[in-house]
Amino acid sequence: MCGICGSVHYATPTAADPGILDAMLQAIGHRGPDDDGRYLQGPVALGMRRLSIIDLATGQQPISNEDRSLILVFNGEIYNYRELRRRLRAAGHRFRSEGDGEVIVHLYEEHGEDCVQHLRGMFGFALWDQRRQRLLLARDRMGIKPLYYADTGDRLLFGSEIKSLLQDPKVPRQPDYRAMSEYLSLRYVPAPLTLFEGIRALPPGFTATVDAKGLHLRRYWDLSYRAHPELTTEAAALEALEPLFRESVRLRLMSDVPFGAFLSGGVDSSAVVAVMTEYLDAPVKTFAVGYADQGAERFSELPYARQVARQFGTDHQEVMLRADDFVDLSERVIWHLDQPIADAALVAYHRVCEAAGREVKMVLTGEGGDELFAGYGRYAGERLAPLCNALPPALTRLSASASRLLPGLRRPKLMLQALSYRDEAQRLRNWFPLFDDRRKPGLLSADFLDLVAGELTGPAFHEHLARTDADGALHRMLYVDNKVYLPDCLLARGDKLSMASSLEARVPFLDHQLVELAASLPAHFKLKGWTRKHLLKQLCAKWLPDSILHRKKEGFPVPVGVWLRGPARDFAHDLLGPETIARRGLFDAGFVARLLDEHARGSEDHTSMIVGLINLELWHRLYIDAAPTVAANAPLGQSRAA
Repeated sequence: MCGICGSVHYATPTAADPGILDAMLQAIGHRGPDDDGRYLQGPVALGMRRLSIIDLATGQQPISNEDRSLILVFNGEIYNYRELRRRLRAAGHRFRSEGDGEVIVHLYEEHGEDCVQHLRGMFGFALWDQRRQRLLLARDRMGIKPLYYADTGDRLLFGSEIKSLLQDPKVPRQPDYRAMSEYLSLRYVPAPLTLFEGIRALPPGFTATVDAKGLHLRRYWDLSYRAHPELTTEAAALEALEPLFRESVRLRLMSDVPFGAFLSGGVDSSAVVAVMTEYLDAPVKTFAVGYADQGAERFSELPYARQVARQFGTDHQEVMLRADDFVDLSERVIWHLDQPIADAALVAYHRVCEAAGREVKMVLTGEGGDELFAGYGRYAGERLAPLCNALPPALTRLSASASRLLPGLRRPKLMLQALSYRDEAQRLRNWFPLFDDRRKPGLLSADFLDLVAGELTGPAFHEHLARTDADGALHRMLYVDNKVYLPDCLLARGDKLSMASSLEARVPFLDHQLVELAASLPAHFKLKGWTRKHLLKQLCAKWLPDSILHRKKEGFPVPVGVWLRGPARDFAHDLLGPETIARRGLFDAGFVARLLDEHARGSEDHTSMIVGLINLELWHRLYIDAAPTVAANAPLGQSRAA
């Protein structure tokens, strides 16, 4: 596990600049405090920062093949590397290390760019082919590990984090306003866009090759929802699911350093902990977060986490979050994320990563279970779309508009508003948005509308829906969530904030073989009546009590809305006051003032929208107003603006 970065002059014979590579490595030092490595040869520069998890003695990078014609820098873990090593040794390949990354260079010798098809794990890597003068970039199927690039016309830069690319003075710090518009709709920026003009995210399941002809992207994997011909009964599905889930957890226990797990007390994280205990002799170290301020106790999931911890005898630790943490740490969190995510749980996630990072170097998480087995309320709500589409359009629009006038009832109002859209892609975009398509025009200034030529939504959802083989509303919704929301929001949060504490986070639910199996199962195994994650709960019934299996889903509840009416109110008003809004010129100052006022009075819950605007303003200050320094280990809450 580490961070990677580098560049290649593909159109000219210009030599790579070692000073820029050093700055790029320093910017991602938090991703790998144990070691670093460099390769500089002619037009190419490759660098890595290492967090030692496997093969502590001989796992240094860059990694080469026998004659050093192939050079690799690699971020991630390959869980089937031992099997691959045996196969490659039988074919005559010789290994210098005992680590997992070395299999990639030998697989490339055998299979070329298709080497990625043989990898089971999470990864982002760059491989320089000296003979062909070609650089290969690759990202894992589900997008667990990030990889970004910038093409300047004659040179390509890449890195695990955007901030490393920004160390090159030729990469501009210019906002991409179309990407910003997407953020204001979705709460995150969908790949391949980033919030920086000219910097792109390599999408999950893609490779990119760079040579004298330029940059070429190729999709090497996609998620199919074709039905499995033999798994047509729940009994057969459970018989296939259980051993694969157990294997996925077991493979992710591969480590030469201490490890643990995040435990919320929800079904997904509890199931991971349950299986971990079966494979380990010592108690699992588990970590959970709660809230210390008066009035915030009702948001806490600690009672559920404690129940699971007691049941499985874990070594359980809790982190208590206060309003001051939200105020003091939001800037640090946005710096680590590179670009904002409108998620009230960011600081809570950062704090639990910090706590875990002081005890272990790797954790398992429950991320992905909802997107595989239909865990969100919107999956059930989407089934009402055909009924709503049968009603007169004026009636559905009227009901959506009228719902805005009702106090409270946030989720029912959002459901009515989403179901009022007849276009499938537009409707999916508007299930629990940041600013929905009807409210968003009131937020944006005339200048912002000019910057995006009046286009308020991008093509990503339409493109994904046009490509999928998923049949039926549920599977089409799951496909889109697995392509955008999961990698660009949840996994981006998980990677950046765990690596901020030099902590590796592994996600057993997102083993691609398990993902493919789940996708092939009938929709009614996932959503049965109004019961979400039906089949997964059937599996977990042998491990977990009903109080965990059937508790109300909370997501990652955080009392930020309460804090914004009390101890964090001044923080929000300082960042989003009329002078700041006017200076940016992007939003209508009156609109933002009304959001703050309605929330402060308690007549509406605008937590998500306010947090989204706060995070965007912090991003502007850190990344646009002033160039960020590379002081990754600055004291908590200290600004990194130069």
